[in-house]
Amino acid sequence: MLLSLKIENFALIDRLELELYAGLNILTGETGAGKSIVLDALDAALGGKVSARMLRTGANRANIEATFSTNHAIAQWLEIQEIDALDAETLICSREITARSNRTRINGVVVNKQQIQELRDRLVEITAQGQTILLSQAAQQREWLDSFGDQVFNQALSLQRQKVAKLFEAKERSRKALFDRQQNERNRLQHLDMLRYQLKELEAAKLDDPDELDNLESDRNRLAHSVELQKQGYAVYEALYQNDGGNACADLLGQAESILTEMTTLDREVEGILELVSSALAQVEEAGRQINNYANRLESDPEQLEAIEQRINQIKQICRKYGTLPEAIAYTEKLQLELAELTDQSISIEDLERKAAADLQALLKACKKFTELRRQTAIALEQVQIDALKMLAMEKVRFQVGIYPSEPNALGGDRIVFEFSPNLGEPLQPLAETASGGEMSRFLLALKTCFVKQKTQDSQPASTEFNHANVGTMVFDEIDAGVSGRVAQAIATQLWQLSRSSQVLCVTHQPLIAAIADRHFRVSKQVIGDRTQVQICLLELEERKQELAQIASGMTVDEGKEGKRKKEKGKSLDKEISSTVSQAIAFAESLLEQSAAIKASI
Repeated sequence: MLLSLKIENFALIDRLELELYAGLNILTGETGAGKSIVLDALDAALGGKVSARMLRTGANRANIEATFSTNHAIAQWLEIQEIDALDAETLICSREITARSNRTRINGVVVNKQQIQELRDRLVEITAQGQTILLSQAAQQREWLDSFGDQVFNQALSLQRQKVAKLFEAKERSRKALFDRQQNERNRLQHLDMLRYQLKELEAAKLDDPDELDNLESDRNRLAHSVELQKQGYAVYEALYQNDGGNACADLLGQAESILTEMTTLDREVEGILELVSSALAQVEEAGRQINNYANRLESDPEQLEAIEQRINQIKQICRKYGTLPEAIAYTEKLQLELAELTDQSISIEDLERKAAADLQALLKACKKFTELRRQTAIALEQVQIDALKMLAMEKVRFQVGIYPSEPNALGGDRIVFEFSPNLGEPLQPLAETASGGEMSRFLLALKTCFVKQKTQDSQPASTEFNHANVGTMVFDEIDAGVSGRVAQAIATQLWQLSRSSQVLCVTHQPLIAAIADRHFRVSKQVIGDRTQVQICLLELEERKQELAQIASGMTVDEGKEGKRKKEKGKSLDKEISSTVSQAIAFAESLLEQSAAIKASI
């Protein structure tokens, strides 16, 4: 239940604190007084859409704080979300709005949109006049029917809906697999020819070494310059090891080694140098032998050179068509796999057709059961909705939930249509095509009442005693639009009965509805200094009479026009106004007495 609402720097509200109560809380005030601003603030605190335009002019930051009573279910939800409870009785939802950003908090902890939406669904249900538009939407009608069915059949519809959704996904997968196979089959032979041609060309090239082209080019360079390399090799051999002139590197190092050996007999300090020279001599001799062997092996081989040139050209031709050599090798492997898949007949088209047919039948069977649950739900909803509408002065009303077959999807195989006839002798027609604005308002109120009554029956017996920890909040913004007289009285009675099992906050312009409130608040605009501010005050008995008289007579709105008209007729303005006010006050008193009698009778 909503306990209090604190608003700061929001729209026309400078600073406002509203304490609310169990039962029926009514907000009244002139058009434009700011009643909807209060509800917008509550919506914002619970994650509703906001913008910088909602900041009060001149303010940098707006703050809204809604305090609710809590219960065991909400405490469990907070624990799952790892949000600490403030205490065992209260919960605070707040919203901070700036020009650049806004943050939503639960008990001071910043939360995301999904979290606040989950909590919002557990705390309040806001019903505005604009929601009557939803009544004409087939998708919303289906949602309401299924939601009511979950209350009646203990979540059976939700479970069946989940099953239908899974079977629909399975059916779609098998259908797509069959369609793809059929499409592939039409082009399979042509595609196979192309794959086989490419694979034959690639396999004939026997590509298995990504470095083969680099190695071949190296071999080609060696064979093409074998004579020059052999000549250079012998020159290196002579320089290192054997030179007729005696200037080979090995000869010089040998002479140095001999001298150093003699020196070591006189001074052992040169032994380290001797080791270095001996090592160098050994390496030079080994290098000489290897370069000599290399030069001896080199020989011109035109046939091998031609074979290498042909292989290089073959690989380069492949690479021009299929990319680099590593890419061509990878593409060969890909073609082999794809060809194997296309020639694999382990799963035939007939098998896929049987699988798709079986999945479709499973879906249709689940949809059939879902339809049956919806039909049972429809019977229950029709009865309670008709009863609720009759209480709203629609004694001859007829209502039926039309369930018509449609293409099966994740939501079942039904098209849901709320069909309605408000007058005796008139045929049932879709609600959106036959209901007036006032009838739409009453239908929506009756529907909400049905849900609350069913929920109350499922949980605990209704009582006129309030348990603040377990009562939710329902908000109605001008649900009475387009009605008057006996219908308004019926709506008033329905709202009061609804408020016995759920806290109700209602904005209204109807004195008949305002009179039945448990708590009556007046919303007004006041000019303080050079700024307009919205203010709310809880009305005592005498103030309620005056407010009801004002709503009924419209004196504050029409006084100027009415006075001018009467003055032109030569009548006494003060006397006429006084008489009208007295009549309005008397009417207000009679409304309060009538409301008290209705409450007592209920």
